[in-house]
Amino acid sequence: MTDEGLRRTWRSTAPLDVWRTLSTLRRGPADPAFRGRGAEIWRATRPPSGPATLHLRQLDAHVVEAVAWGPGAAEVLDELPACLGGDQPHRPPLAHPVVADAHRRHPGLRVPRTRRVVEALVPAIIEQKVLGADAFLSWRQLLTRHGEVPPGPAPSGMRLPLTAEAWAALPSWEWHRAGVDPKRYRTVQAVTRLGESLERLADREPTDASAALRSLPGVGVWTAAEVGSRAFGDTDAVPFGDYHLASTVGTALLGHRLEHDHEVAEVLEPFRPHRFLALRLMQLSPHVRVERHGARMSRVDHRAR
Repeated sequence: MTDEGLRRTWRSTAPLDVWRTLSTLRRGPADPAFRGRGAEIWRATRPPSGPATLHLRQLDAHVVEAVAWGPGAAEVLDELPACLGGDQPHRPPLAHPVVADAHRRHPGLRVPRTRRVVEALVPAIIEQKVLGADAFLSWRQLLTRHGEVPPGPAPSGMRLPLTAEAWAALPSWEWHRAGVDPKRYRTVQAVTRLGESLERLADREPTDASAALRSLPGVGVWTAAEVGSRAFGDTDAVPFGDYHLASTVGTALLGHRLEHDHEVAEVLEPFRPHRFLALRLMQLSPHVRVERHGARMSRVDHRAR
């Protein structure tokens, strides 16, 4: 690594787990915009001031060393504390022993606030109602073919997410080639044409920002929650409609599967306003083993249509 980037060290007063906090930003194990694991992470991003590459290294439970390159380097470093969940830990109600145990094991888990709405929204739309593996492949192909190489000494193969304008201008056959069906393609085109107005949602309170997202065509509760838990730092963003949500929550809190979102909402109510954080702790708990009974989602190759 060269020394040409801007450097900053951030010390959190509370324990911080950088990897588990930021791992939700990674769209599959080969995401071109996100590399690394554990104590070392690379991220390519586009703040308003320009493209940036961010390298993070966790030195201990409280200290993070950051180096950034590119026109947006200073901005991503200024945003680093918020991106890592702020200086104080998020703490959901711990009445349930599974959540309390997971919190004890992972005291540094936070909910990120990247403020990059388009970067969270486009992959969430790509992931609508398809297998994660298929969505991750589509995202990887689109970024590899159309994304720019990020500034600085980023690992080989990394790419910057596209601008809103570039996403909107990407022709239909490129989406088809990447396995994205016309409905999701049209949704991405519609929302990315809003450009800067989308990014301004990050200045609002998470509840208001999510409500504004849900007013857009093709953006429902699940998609808005996926954005909220990444771009808005929303600790309460429950992805209702997620394929595994009812199984995870029911198994963790009741010892058996649930079937419907209204049951999930009732069981999660005591964890408000940190329902998403509680869900993340359930997912990290060694005591939760979700059995995937029933019909599996079918893989659909939209390129054959």
